[in-house]
Amino acid sequence: MPYTYTHIVVDIHDQIGVIKLNRPKSLNAWNETMLADMVTAFRELDEHPHTIFTVLTGEGRFFSAGADIRQGLATPPADSTPAQKKLFYMKNFSTHTELFRLLIDLRKVFILALNGPGVGGGAAWFTGLADIVLASSGNYLQVPFNSLGLVPEYGAARTFAESMGVRRANEFLMFGRKCTVEELEGWGVVNRVFPLEGFGGSVLEYLKGQLEVNDGGSMLETKRLVNGPLRAERVVALFDAVSALAERFVEGVPMERFQRRTGELAKASEARRKKSSL
Repeated sequence: MPYTYTHIVVDIHDQIGVIKLNRPKSLNAWNETMLADMVTAFRELDEHPHTIFTVLTGEGRFFSAGADIRQGLATPPADSTPAQKKLFYMKNFSTHTELFRLLIDLRKVFILALNGPGVGGGAAWFTGLADIVLASSGNYLQVPFNSLGLVPEYGAARTFAESMGVRRANEFLMFGRKCTVEELEGWGVVNRVFPLEGFGGSVLEYLKGQLEVNDGGSMLETKRLVNGPLRAERVVALFDAVSALAERFVEGVPMERFQRRTGELAKASEARRKKSSL
């Protein structure tokens, strides 16, 4: 029975597979359903017999605002021991872990097409693992994990250190520095910046041009040769980050900071509602 996607749209354009995050009213923030959608889509496209590129992009004005904190945070029973809490959170992160294991082992050329800003996981999750990063002008990435009591998730510390250098990665990930895509292009994190207007079409035309010039099989083999030696370290970084993230939750720090942030968002939403009703 074919899988029905709920929060993403998957299209095939000849040799280009496109996964589009499709929760624009929530700024493409992901929940458990979207995560399952992405795991399924990346796996299906990686097994597609004709595609060369797998593109990830978003619908609307944002690429992604990261995790949807409005869905709340699952918590273990109050009487759980630290070990039981750790196991609880490790199990909760299993879908995420499989998604990033899948991306590390992806055979197709992975193109990240940043149609808008990326915040939190929307900035950190895919940028370091993408083979090519394309971005729309005037946008930015920001990772405020430390302000929420979190750590760089799913191996992002390793991949950002690889792509932008250790000191830039420290400032970006520790201090939550907001970086424009133009700045990131200068650092070698973003390959190309296209105009915001017509961005999706520009990405497809650019990739079609590469397929006209370059042999698809050779590009796939080049990807394997480039990424193969990096695999072991990336897998270790993935599981190290999952363990570190779970420990933060065992300590209870993110719950306190998420609660504070949720309250701030609720107040801001109420203020906007009152202003619009005047």
